Amino acid sequence: MEDPARAKNYHKTGRILSVAGYLLDLALLLVLLFTGWTIVLRRLAMHYTLRPWLALLIYLFLFGLITQLAGLPFDFLRGYWLEHRYELSNQTLVGWALDQVKGLAVGGTLGVLAMEFLYAAIRYWPQSWWVVCAVVFMGFFVLLANLAPVIILPIFFKFRPLENSALVERLLALSRRAGTRVRGVFEWKLSEKSKKANAALMGLGNTRRIVLSDTLLAQFQEDEIEAVLAHELGHHVHRHILQMITLQGVATFLGFYLIRRALELLGPHFGFQGAADFANLPLLALVTTVLSLLILPAVNSYSRAMERQADAYALRAIPSRAPFVSSMEKLAELNLAERQPHPWIEFIFHSHPSIQKRIAFAQKFPA
Repeated sequence: MEDPARAKNYHKTGRILSVAGYLLDLALLLVLLFTGWTIVLRRLAMHYTLRPWLALLIYLFLFGLITQLAGLPFDFLRGYWLEHRYELSNQTLVGWALDQVKGLAVGGTLGVLAMEFLYAAIRYWPQSWWVVCAVVFMGFFVLLANLAPVIILPIFFKFRPLENSALVERLLALSRRAGTRVRGVFEWKLSEKSKKANAALMGLGNTRRIVLSDTLLAQFQEDEIEAVLAHELGHHVHRHILQMITLQGVATFLGFYLIRRALELLGPHFGFQGAADFANLPLLALVTTVLSLLILPAVNSYSRAMERQADAYALRAIPSRAPFVSSMEKLAELNLAERQPHPWIEFIFHSHPSIQKRIAFAQKFPA
């Protein structure tokens, strides 16, 4: 049984570091805006080229360099120091640094493409750019969810087809009963980096697959693995993926609308030369960051309701609730879960009901 105080301190420290990093990001964006440094960066970029796309690329490099260097200490504390302090990581410092470089390369490439499209859209469709961008970005999010299991995740983790044929057939039969088709069952080499355990139904359409971490396979019984996967299949049965895509679509349209209004109302105050002036990027990021913070409790509340639905499906789909309860106990121990967070902490930060609530729900669920 995990130490409740230890788990509480782990999550408390993680929240403090996350909030501190968030405040640093806000402060940096405000400094770039109110000091005019973002305009200095734009002038520097335009000094080397008058081509908008190339000047934007130079600006993004400078902007990214500043923000990444400023946030590096918190990235290290959250991603490496904290996990090692609580003995949850198997990753070396070199391995962690390599993952940061990979993440920066992947995220930076996608970010540059997104920003190049955004400012090109503003230039070509000065009145309706925000609608065009919302539609294209939503399509991009769906495409990314489809391609992530086969292109992006293998950059960071190793996957291989699960060799336990009896377990594979058992899980495929469970997925067929849920009415979903999967491309196979894969073992996820998570132990190379972490002691935590996880399972997922990844991908969309022709890339959907069952993924089980090797840490889960090593320490869970087959009926417990079935219980964990039944929960993931519950999201498919209740169409939660479609619901979350819809919710993300609403948030995306709202975000771009608010960005347009912010550029119209505040752009002249900061000295921007119209919406296509990429010096306004800190203002765009500020609007997006604040909006994300404001809707976080509502999104998490909706997510917890979906998780409860998925738990109920899992309890109906498996022969006994005992494997579900024991799997929750093991996940709590391996992942150092906070069993009973403060109600306000759970309301704001948690996308899942607490482990204690999930276990109590299962124990009361009709046999």
